[in-house]
Amino acid sequence: MIDLDKLAEIFASGSYDIEGVHRLVIQPKSILREFRTIRHGFLFVIRGEARMCVNGTSYELHPGSIFHAAPGMQLDAQVIGTSEYEYYSLFYRFDKVDDEHSDHACGSHFKLEPGANPRVIELLSMLHQNAPMLGGIGKLRIKELFLSVMHQVLVGCRHRESGNSPSKRVIEEAVAYINGHYMNPLTLDGLAELHAMSPKRFSYFFHKYTGFRPIDYVIHYRMERASELLKTGHFPIRDIAVSVGYANPLYFSRVFKKKFGVSPSAYTSQFDNRIY
Repeated sequence: MIDLDKLAEIFASGSYDIEGVHRLVIQPKSILREFRTIRHGFLFVIRGEARMCVNGTSYELHPGSIFHAAPGMQLDAQVIGTSEYEYYSLFYRFDKVDDEHSDHACGSHFKLEPGANPRVIELLSMLHQNAPMLGGIGKLRIKELFLSVMHQVLVGCRHRESGNSPSKRVIEEAVAYINGHYMNPLTLDGLAELHAMSPKRFSYFFHKYTGFRPIDYVIHYRMERASELLKTGHFPIRDIAVSVGYANPLYFSRVFKKKFGVSPSAYTSQFDNRIY
């Protein structure tokens, strides 16, 4: 079984180039025989089914399956069923300094089953469209999209390993992320994508484990941090608002009053006569 954390570490820290992204649609009953791979690559199945045999090992591929192969492998494939077989193929190459990765996960053939994820398909489409881009900025965009795909895939695999429902640890990680990024713009869609779930699914399990809806928790945590700032110093309300993620100080004040029953300035006045 592939170690998901080690695989993630390879792509998070390794030095490599994306060498090609292709979308292919193969007709039913098509057969590919005795093909030898020449590059590292992933195959992302979008629709249809196929049977892939690599170095004597057989894999059944269906929508949501991701297959990986390394250079020099013997490959046979056959489309099964009556539907067209659509997939994206992505090829990459490690720099020489990272050749040691060929002895680990990326030097082998394997299948990942994160489950069908519309966001992965969307990212693959964007990656395919941006693949011809040249120059440093273009390469940066391609790698950004590739890493987004791999994050979605690996988090999805981890969820499936722990069962159909995400574990409490996943939600604890989501809470920790909010606690560390509360001053930044946060949305339900963005938080759900970060944890490879649909917004509805993420909201359900976040509430199940914390008692809060995700954005309600964001507001709760921001207000707690704001109250701490108001207690510890005479900062302008606008500065406190920005510090906890609100560009509009009037909106911040309304949210604060809704939670604590008093405005930020009235809240501060409660501590003006503190004895140290």
